[in-house]
This record gives sequence, structure tokens and C-alpha cells, in this order.
Amino acid sequence: MTGPDEHLRRRRADVARRLAHITDDIAELRGDRGAESADDEHDPEGVTLSVEWSRLEGLRAAASTELDDIDAALGRRASGTYGVCLTCGRAIPVARLEVRPDATRCVDCATASGR
Repeated sequence: MTGPDEHLRRRRADVARRLAHITDDIAELRGDRGAESADDEHDPEGVTLSVEWSRLEGLRAAASTELDDIDAALGRRASGTYGVCLTCGRAIPVARLEVRPDATRCVDCATASGR
């Protein structure tokens, strides 16, 4: 089993790679949007460029938020507050942190807040 720091760093690297791929896909799509030959707006079977743009932007925003959450968790590790519920102040169970290393609330508080 790996420690929390290693787990967070590994997860951060994975998310950063995913974000880089999404950013590359967006750049490619941006080029396609300017090309007349890539116009698929009238293809009833295909996904329009606008729909694909929206999908990629949603994935980019989610990955960016996940990266921010991981960075915040690394900050809590550095400050010694990692694994402490922000709502009730109790320890967040290790099993929860193994599944969700960026968790900021214990299960009870997360359930109560709907997160």
C-alpha cells in the first residue's frame, strides 16, 4: 500500500496527463472549427463540432477542478490538517481517504451536505 503523499502525487500526475490530452483535443477541435472541410453541422449521424466542444470543455473543467482539489489536499498534508473533517473536526476514516484522497469531510458530514 502506498502512503497518502505518493497516492496524491500519482493521482495528480494522472489528472495532469488527462488534462493535457483534453487540452490537445480542444486545440485540434479549434483548428477543425475553422476548416470548412470539417463542417459536420449537416450530418444527421455525426456529432456536431459544437457538441464535441461542449463535451471537451466539460471534461477540461472537471479535470481542472480535480487538479485543484488534489493540490489543496497536498497543501493540507503539508500543513498537517490532512484527514481532518472541515465540518466536524473529526478524523476522516483512512478507507475514505484511500478511495477519495482529496476528501475534506468525513462520511457523515459529506452525506449530510450531499457531497
